[in-house]
Amino acid sequence: MEDKKPRKTGGRPTKGLGEKRTYMVSVKMDSREYFSLKTKAKSAGISRSDFVRQCIVGSKICPRLTPELNDYIRKLSGMGNNLNQIARRANAEGYTSTRHEYLYLADKIDNVIEMIEDDGKNSKG
Repeated sequence: MEDKKPRKTGGRPTKGLGEKRTYMVSVKMDSREYFSLKTKAKSAGISRSDFVRQCIVGSKICPRLTPELNDYIRKLSGMGNNLNQIARRANAEGYTSTRHEYLYLADKIDNVIEMIEDDGKNSKG
């Protein structure tokens, strides 16, 4: 019987399943975008592929506004128009006659702003 020599195990270690890069994504760019990518990757001293990977990992995407937030913003816009009308009338008639309307509307605006802040807190986590 022959003695088997132990096999050399040098070289690059095999990558695990999660480490292998098996997906390829093609992206169309115009000249300005392409040369911007090329310049930024070169100034960072890395390949374009590595630059894109780092951008993907390090980026933060802001979610779209929810329909509720859009509704609150629409309400605030309408209230802003009302407030402008009150200010115009206060200049014409006097501030004391519109004070009550202003305080009521300012309270409503504060409530809507609180709703927006609460919705923003709840949607984040």
